[in-house]
Amino acid sequence: MEHESTRWYSDRVKREVTLNRWGHMGQPVLIFPTAGGDAGEIERMHVVRVLGDLIDAGRIKVYSCDSVGGQVWFSKEGSPEYRMWMQHQFHQYVKHEVVPAIRTDCRSPDIGIWASGASIGAFHSVAVVCRFPDIFTRALAMSGTFNILRFIETNFNYTEEYFVSSPLQFVPTLDGPHLDALRQRFILFATGEGRAENIGESWAMANILGRKRIPNRVDSWGPEWHHDWPTWRNMLPKYLDEWTSRGA
Repeated sequence: MEHESTRWYSDRVKREVTLNRWGHMGQPVLIFPTAGGDAGEIERMHVVRVLGDLIDAGRIKVYSCDSVGGQVWFSKEGSPEYRMWMQHQFHQYVKHEVVPAIRTDCRSPDIGIWASGASIGAFHSVAVVCRFPDIFTRALAMSGTFNILRFIETNFNYTEEYFVSSPLQFVPTLDGPHLDALRQRFILFATGEGRAENIGESWAMANILGRKRIPNRVDSWGPEWHHDWPTWRNMLPKYLDEWTSRGA
């Protein structure tokens, strides 16, 4: 399987960042890591392996970047204001650095990108579709954690940076051309209801999208599926196979 890794210093997030790619052609899919994961997490956790048939067939090209936004939240780096600032900066890094790198690699300056991820990765996948519907056209959000304010250790009013990067907050305020574009996109919430899962988070986010008539669906996999990698290794190939099938 063709694989490439690139690394550079991002002035937006003030640190070295990595972008990995697996595959040679097909629909680009950006998979966000969990929590403090890095660009190699999905390979170590055998996600790339279970996507191997789709990758080798040229149906998808898989990309993954470091979870800078998640790292500062879960390591409690700096002040709450700093973490909220970094979350916004992380999305700007994705838009202005990761996306151009993907489009250059695909030799297409305007190709639409699909986003995916589990847990905090699901949060980022929904956020980038909602923030940048001119770039990201679908999201597969697995076992999503969307209310990340609960990870702040004290009661704290969120900042403007948090507001513009958290879809729970900003989607209800959308209107005009941005909302019109987002209504042409699709977000799928897939979640188990087993250990450490909270399907209520997915329903809360889905209901906000639904009230703005943004296409979405919640798929429950039931209580035997837990908030863990075996669940996500089953979900990703199933949905990506369906989405890339002829006529889908």
